[in-house]
Amino acid sequence: MKQRTGLLSALLPMALAAAPTFASAALNREVLPITAPEPKTYTELDVRNTKPPSPFNVTAPEGAPNILIVMIDDMGFGSSSTFGGPINTPTMDKLADNGLRYNNFHTTALCSPSRMALKTGRNHHTCNTGSIMETATAYPGNTGQLPESVAPLAEMLRLNGYSTAAFGKWHETAAWETSVSGPFDRWPTRQGFDKFYGFIGGETDQWAPLIYDGLKKVNPPKMDNYHFTTDMTNQAINWIKAQQSMTPDKPFFVYFSTGAVHAPHHVSKEWSDKYKGKFDQGWDKVREATVKRMKKIGIIPENTNLAPKPEDIKDWDKLSQDEKALFARQAEVFAGFLEMTDYEIGRLLDAIKDIGELDNTLIIFVAGDNGTSAEGGMVGMYNEMTYFNGVEEKVEDLIPLMDKWGDPSTFPHMAAGWAVAFDAPFKWTKQVASDFGGTRNGLIIRYPKGIKEKDGIRTQFSHIIDIAPTVLEVAGLPEPKVVNGVPQTPIEGTSLAYTFNSPDAAERHTIQYFEMFGNRAIYNNGWFARTIHRAPWETDKLPALESDVWELYHVAEDFSLTDNLADKYPEKLKEMEDLFMWQAQKYHVLPIDDRTIERTNAALAGRPDLLGDRKSLTLYEGMEGMMENTFINIKNRSFSITADLNIPEDGAKGVILSQGGRFGGWSLYLK
Repeated sequence: MKQRTGLLSALLPMALAAAPTFASAALNREVLPITAPEPKTYTELDVRNTKPPSPFNVTAPEGAPNILIVMIDDMGFGSSSTFGGPINTPTMDKLADNGLRYNNFHTTALCSPSRMALKTGRNHHTCNTGSIMETATAYPGNTGQLPESVAPLAEMLRLNGYSTAAFGKWHETAAWETSVSGPFDRWPTRQGFDKFYGFIGGETDQWAPLIYDGLKKVNPPKMDNYHFTTDMTNQAINWIKAQQSMTPDKPFFVYFSTGAVHAPHHVSKEWSDKYKGKFDQGWDKVREATVKRMKKIGIIPENTNLAPKPEDIKDWDKLSQDEKALFARQAEVFAGFLEMTDYEIGRLLDAIKDIGELDNTLIIFVAGDNGTSAEGGMVGMYNEMTYFNGVEEKVEDLIPLMDKWGDPSTFPHMAAGWAVAFDAPFKWTKQVASDFGGTRNGLIIRYPKGIKEKDGIRTQFSHIIDIAPTVLEVAGLPEPKVVNGVPQTPIEGTSLAYTFNSPDAAERHTIQYFEMFGNRAIYNNGWFARTIHRAPWETDKLPALESDVWELYHVAEDFSLTDNLADKYPEKLKEMEDLFMWQAQKYHVLPIDDRTIERTNAALAGRPDLLGDRKSLTLYEGMEGMMENTFINIKNRSFSITADLNIPEDGAKGVILSQGGRFGGWSLYLK
């Protein structure tokens, strides 16, 4: 029985709940939207001599559950306590204790591509998302524009009778489509979501975010100790309760995608100080301890080796005392940020439980859209914007700022050594699509009505494109062949429902390519071939793609990629390389583009630029909250500003025009 607060009972002239509808079983759900039947033609003159026809109403299949997909940002395989890491995640622990953990689940190694793959069930290049939105190019597979032939899961569910909502990070809209001029086709509320509350880009200031409610920019609500993660959780809770209050028989689909734990690592000392001293031992010992815990709880096989660190990452014992103190504090803040995020997700689940819907909800918890980020460089950053401006931060400058790390005066990131540690037992990190440190993420699925086992572990190879077909199967929905009049590209993922009650079932997702900025790999039936083209911190002087050396691993027996068999099985390696090239051609991965910083320049990348080469822009009242890619580009060039002002007799002061904020930007200010 559902628990209700403020239950209103009334005798109504008409029993709304009993209104007749067409049987859902008769609906053709392969063509969306579902076509209403032809209206009856009447011959009677007087309506009083007729009976009203039954209303046509599309409802979800009988027994279709609510769907909650949670995605955490930049969370590596070896970070959470749920998967053996050093950071406490009690909400995740509880979910896993009552469901399944997948230890062989993969993402694309980067934000936008993983999100597109999750929401469509297709490979990221099929979605034209070969990299993040801000580095889109003119080439097929990389344009940044989701084709109409690739309908998102939310639209499939909405057109099948679900209420749909997204909260948090989006990062799936082409950079030049984020202005008031649109088009808005690839904004959340045109991608199947009835409700959206969050930010459009790749990251935001958690203390002072740029938020949209649907298509409208809104200011954060005024509240003590405001933090966006708390705000988005409140919004999600309020929406779910209202939706179930108004339409208790209509299932909901919620996509809850936190900006955490992507930089900036913003969290109060209430959370970060919980980890005081816990990382003083350093990243080398943290990695070793994590692997031991993983083996103890069965997350990794007993024969798993700890992969060596990248050569650029220093041994902890060789660091100076200042470096150790600074880097330990960075890890404390990151850990507090993750535990706080876990707490907020717990509040969301408690709210769903309070209205009696928890056991009627399929919960899919994706613990990271890629590995932990090493984009903080070798010493971390007090202000992440320095990375994008080629400014190197130095330890001696950061030491005096340690006590403020994570507060509103900072925009921080941590040293790359911690990314490697939180991606244990693997070698590499986010951006490296050819290493499991970049692509192996924890996955938890809880669904009491469909999963008998509790605290189970599943080892079948799986990928983020498997989420959408899993949801469709559990909801009793077919894959649509036509959506909004457009024939659809077939879903490329494989439903995971076959693993729910069959822990030893043979894996069905047997081949998968990986590619990001030149790092590339191929998985096939327990074998993995890869080449490491570049480290995440390398942006220039890269080797020629043709000179990349490929490696071969039998991952069915080598969990952490430590035994390169290329010399032992050269024919197998050649077979795998050829397989990659076949997949790369099939899914528009070619030509490979290993440029990073250069691709942020629209002209160099060849993608559309809203303002292009325009030399002037007139701004009017209300033109605020304009994102970087929809404002005239004045970086590294001289410019002038002309402002028409009405000055009161007693004078005036304040900002006339500004771009950016305290961590990067400029302002024209009148004193």
